[in-house]
Amino acid sequence: MDTVINLDKAKEILDSGVGKAQDMLKDNEQINKLLAQINAKLAEYPVLAETVKDIPVMVNMVKDYITKEYTVVSPKVVASLVSAFLYLVSRKDLINDRIPVLGLLDDIAVIGLAVKFSEPELRAYSEWKSAKMSAAAVETEAEEA
Repeated sequence: MDTVINLDKAKEILDSGVGKAQDMLKDNEQINKLLAQINAKLAEYPVLAETVKDIPVMVNMVKDYITKEYTVVSPKVVASLVSAFLYLVSRKDLINDRIPVLGLLDDIAVIGLAVKFSEPELRAYSEWKSAKMSAAAVETEAEEA
């Protein structure tokens, strides 16, 4: 196998999908379909979620962004996440996912780069989501009292 996955190749893959991702972000139905495909891929290959633990956070941030519930994130970051998701569900991988162990390396490299690129935004989103959930729990307790 002469295909080498490195950060430069992963960045090239991520950058090549940004335009399509930006177009896709204008269509909530397409984004929701993509996010469903990501969840299906994670179910099929649980090692992805185990290796890149931020994928569910990434999915939730994109969901909250398209529903305009969370908009304190750069559209470029969201487009990069969607670009990584597009590669993740693409049938045109550098390394076929069916190849044991090696098949997911390209997917992990691209997703990992997207995480690295958006780490501050993912952290801010996680803090926002935790605070929102805590506030909702307090509100529920107050209503039950």
